[in-house]
Amino acid sequence: MEIKGVIIMEKDKLVKVINKYNGTVGYTVPDLKVHRNFYPGESKEVSFNELEQLSYAPGGYAILTEYLEIQDEDVINHLFRKTPEPEYHYSKEDIYKLMTTGTLDQFLDCLDFAPESVKEIIKDMAVDLPLNDVSKRNAILDKMGFDVNKAIEIKNTKYDGGNGEQQDGEQVRSRRAAPLKTKTPSPTGRRYTP
Repeated sequence: MEIKGVIIMEKDKLVKVINKYNGTVGYTVPDLKVHRNFYPGESKEVSFNELEQLSYAPGGYAILTEYLEIQDEDVINHLFRKTPEPEYHYSKEDIYKLMTTGTLDQFLDCLDFAPESVKEIIKDMAVDLPLNDVSKRNAILDKMGFDVNKAIEIKNTKYDGGNGEQQDGEQVRSRRAAPLKTKTPSPTGRRYTP
């Protein structure tokens, strides 16, 4: 409904909302007695009234602008204090395209204006691909403090599970010197007997 350029939203209008963050996003709207959790990638239809009440709650506006994506432009225009940047609507496919074929300037703009959920996807994707563009890796380090090189190195490090057995291609640990003292466990259950 529109009255002289002002959009009036119906309180019970259902709006599709998607969690674009890699973790669970939850919120409570006490006046409506609503508590919701969105798991990574989960979408739900919630009422406009619930979203409006959430936007007034402490931290609610940040949840709506940084972690959840509202799929209705009229609702976005009504709830947000400003028009969201284009990065707000970036899908994983858009981010993949930006990281693999986008220009450095497009990538830098994304790092400057994207919501936290998109930045988290960028970090994960930079390691999983892996991102081969060194200037984009450096941009991620400069803008977000995330070292893609180190994360890839850690991801590629093999962990033997701590059982001491040799894995293919790994070196066997060996002592360089004998321990200071060796004591056998006492029958009383003590670990050390003086």
